[in-house]
Amino acid sequence: MFLIYTISGIVLGSVYALTAVGYSIVYGVLELVNFAHGTIFMVGAYLMYILCTLLGVPLLPGAVIAVALTGAVGILYERIALRPLRLRNLPKFCFLICTIGISIVLENILFVTMGSEARLYPTLREGTYYSVLGVNLSFVQLLIMLVAVVLMAALVIFLKKSPLGMAMRATAQNRTATELMGISVDAIVSITFFLGSALAAVSGIFYCMAFRSVSTGIGAQITQKTFASTVLGGIGEIGGAVIGGLILGLTESYTSGYIGSEYRDVAAFIVLIAVLLIRPS
Repeated sequence: MFLIYTISGIVLGSVYALTAVGYSIVYGVLELVNFAHGTIFMVGAYLMYILCTLLGVPLLPGAVIAVALTGAVGILYERIALRPLRLRNLPKFCFLICTIGISIVLENILFVTMGSEARLYPTLREGTYYSVLGVNLSFVQLLIMLVAVVLMAALVIFLKKSPLGMAMRATAQNRTATELMGISVDAIVSITFFLGSALAAVSGIFYCMAFRSVSTGIGAQITQKTFASTVLGGIGEIGGAVIGGLILGLTESYTSGYIGSEYRDVAAFIVLIAVLLIRPS
């Protein structure tokens, strides 16, 4: 049973880690606590549901289109709502309040158009299981872990080796110096929001595939978990976001298995509070 709970925790933690990495990228460039990120997670999941279930698009093309559209939503809300604040050099708390407002708007758009009830979510190879170390894992669970590893490795290589990734890191270090070097900070910020939103969409799609349902309530729930994962691992640090997500996923899984599922959220946030009290740095 310990092995089952461990693997389940790694699967759940992989989803949290992917979402937290997207959150950390935005924070690293803009030092912005983005409370709309969890709602973007939900938007990505719903876009795939609309494309595949309501419009009949095949799953793989539907997922790719949903991720791209969610990235576009990230660019759109940054340009409409956040860029005017940045150009006026307003305090950071104004951005934070604005992202809360964006989250409320997006949630209510989905609530009005899709309703509040949970909907059955499409998945891949339903009923296909593989035995790993004596534990039966579904195709989607294995895919989540594989995609999480591949995407996070690709992101690290992109940020460290590519000219665009170096421009993003330069913007995070010193925005003024980056502009003096001829790099468009506005373009870098747009790309950052696209990447962060796209990663949130991938996480949302896999999360809903694993649990076979989607509802408007998952946005607020994942916002809390993403923020906790990011703070736990060190806000703005990609590696820390991954570790924080895995710790949170394993804590929830062990708590559900050995104590009770009703205590899983309590245990996860007790771990977060303990880290903040003992090692706040």
